[in-house]
Amino acid sequence: MSQETADQPCCLIIEDQALIAMSIETYLADTGMVVQTVGSMAEARTWLDAGMADIAILDYILKDGPATELAGELNRREIPFLIYSGYPRRHDMPCELRGVPWLEKPTRREDLLKALVALTAKDLSAPLLRS
Repeated sequence: MSQETADQPCCLIIEDQALIAMSIETYLADTGMVVQTVGSMAEARTWLDAGMADIAILDYILKDGPATELAGELNRREIPFLIYSGYPRRHDMPCELRGVPWLEKPTRREDLLKALVALTAKDLSAPLLRS
């Protein structure tokens, strides 16, 4: 990883639909963000254990089940994340998902970017809005 790449935020995209994941990955890479895409909770845990993610986009329902436990892990690791799901937010969400920004698929790229920028206290706006 180059120094320029090391200075960019790394977004972990946890999405099991390949076309959606590739679309998000391409858009975020175009903004200057380093992106890693995984399709399951097991793959996400491996990436999180490597300690590389600064922020995450999490699909609520993955091929290996609801991502509630993974949301709890992101909370414990203090990695800001948002849910990007085809399912609407319910009023009876598990505690791991309370207060987490929730975007329903499909959403505009600009809205996704704004939600990511708002997630963190880090000044991500400069590298993200460069495009």
